[in-house]
Amino acid sequence: MEVILNKENFEQEVLKSDKPVIVDFWATWCGPCKAMIPVLEEIANEMPQIKVGKVNVDDEELLARMFNIQSIPAFIMFENGQATRMTLGSMPKETLIKFINNELKNN
Repeated sequence: MEVILNKENFEQEVLKSDKPVIVDFWATWCGPCKAMIPVLEEIANEMPQIKVGKVNVDDEELLARMFNIQSIPAFIMFENGQATRMTLGSMPKETLIKFINNELKNN
């Protein structure tokens, strides 16, 4: 399941999460972001050991600035309340899964 994130629930859903979280920073007008929607839905369904969150950068400018998001789509992996690594751009599902799994092994 994907969680829509905003400044009100970010701390609880991401920083205090009991499992790792991959956060997708995106916007409705972004073509590459739209291409990632089914990929993230599949990952959310196939990887119950992580949480998938989405931040619309137009609606949540404060969160985008907080994490220095300058290009979208941007994906940040969080574990134990800490941002561990970021990757940018549209990518195949296998590539994003590899990114997630590498972060899970390294932290």
